[in-house]
Amino acid sequence: MRFLAGCALGLLLVLQVKGQDSDPGKEVVGSIVVRVIHATDGDVATAGEKAKPVSKAVTERLQSEARLKFAHYREIGMDTKPLYRSYENWAQPLGASDEVLVRFEAQSRPSKASARLGLEFWLSRKKILKTDAEISSERPLYVLGPAWRGGRLIISVSLASASKPRS
Repeated sequence: MRFLAGCALGLLLVLQVKGQDSDPGKEVVGSIVVRVIHATDGDVATAGEKAKPVSKAVTERLQSEARLKFAHYREIGMDTKPLYRSYENWAQPLGASDEVLVRFEAQSRPSKASARLGLEFWLSRKKILKTDAEISSERPLYVLGPAWRGGRLIISVSLASASKPRS
């Protein structure tokens, strides 16, 4: 009797594992890069020791928008996560901290150039924004966040470039 029960349990485990492998919704169709940028007109040291300057192209893009125009920009966190065909995923750009979270889900099959996503931005475990957006690796979506350490947080969401990793 124990032998039959053991065989039945083993068969169930094999079928469960096989069913998970064939789920088409788990297909990875791209990668999403979420960055948190500290923008300030004051002292850049307030962003912290690990903050690093953003590229000149990002600085120029941010300064071209009136509401995002600051004297200094420092990247304080980044997370790259897979974009699944039919499942949502979460990015935690500040490492183990859940102060800034971004939930994203593909709304259609992404092309090499862009992806249409359902996005939710969460700060301190509260949803602050829900939107649909088309993003690309060349033109990220920027969201002006809350005041922080004498400046503002800016959250950037983009499609990871297929040709080279973004830094």
